[in-house]
Amino acid sequence: MKIIITGSLGNVAKPLAKQLVEQGHDITVISSNESKKQDIESLGAKPAIGSITDVDFLTQTFNGADAVFVMTPPAISADNIVQNTIDAGKNYAEALKSTGVKRAVMLSSVGAGSPVENGPIKGLHHIEKLYQEIDNTSFTFLRAGYFYTNFFNDIPLIKNAGIIGGNYPENTEIPVVHPTDIAKAAAEELVKNEPGKNIRYIVSDSRKASDFAKVLGSSVEKPELPWVEFSDKDSLNGMLQAGLPQDMAELYVEMGLGMKTGTVQKDFIEHGSPVNGSVKLEDFAKEFAAQF
Repeated sequence: MKIIITGSLGNVAKPLAKQLVEQGHDITVISSNESKKQDIESLGAKPAIGSITDVDFLTQTFNGADAVFVMTPPAISADNIVQNTIDAGKNYAEALKSTGVKRAVMLSSVGAGSPVENGPIKGLHHIEKLYQEIDNTSFTFLRAGYFYTNFFNDIPLIKNAGIIGGNYPENTEIPVVHPTDIAKAAAEELVKNEPGKNIRYIVSDSRKASDFAKVLGSSVEKPELPWVEFSDKDSLNGMLQAGLPQDMAELYVEMGLGMKTGTVQKDFIEHGSPVNGSVKLEDFAKEFAAQF
């Protein structure tokens, strides 16, 4: 199959491209970075260098494809993140409709069932709605858990303050996922001949916040590492001090609030809380310790 992968050589796109190439498919990887060209070719894939804001480029690249993996970067810009994410989804939708691609897989998120109280995920909610309206393309909306790799951002806090935390309590249960589990699920979905619009959850583990402190702490010889619930204000100020743009920091605070109230986990729970990935928290802890 001729398959197009968006997302450059990111945490999901790179293992996805590698897996599909090994399966014998004709793979093209879209990247906005010219310097990624050689790395893409070294995987056995074809590079398509251009911007996802350019509909003509997307249309040209999608033309003749059997399937497309569509993902929007978590932060396309420092400001208007949600609207710019939605606009990227509109560009993908236009290119898919123009080229008549029959199969697409969208990287979505747990929490995409809600239009509110989910921070950056609300952009994915609106994109799912956009894709529902594309008549001749079958879709799988791959709703992924919270990325394990986000915990790498907590390393400075653990080293400097001896704590880990968020603006939700330690008994909050969070579905988490490893990028390689997402790539495996996406590879399976891209080659399916499945009609309609379908939701698939990809979650590697579902654990309480206190487990993140205990397991990750133990992996770096800090078994008593506490999970601290921050106020929304302190959480926002901490992210701003760490250098996050205001819009992004506010969205992450909103997502934390949604985790606290259960808004983010609601659609996952309503679909039976499926945990189907293979990388458990204890497995990821080894990667965390190596990064630490």
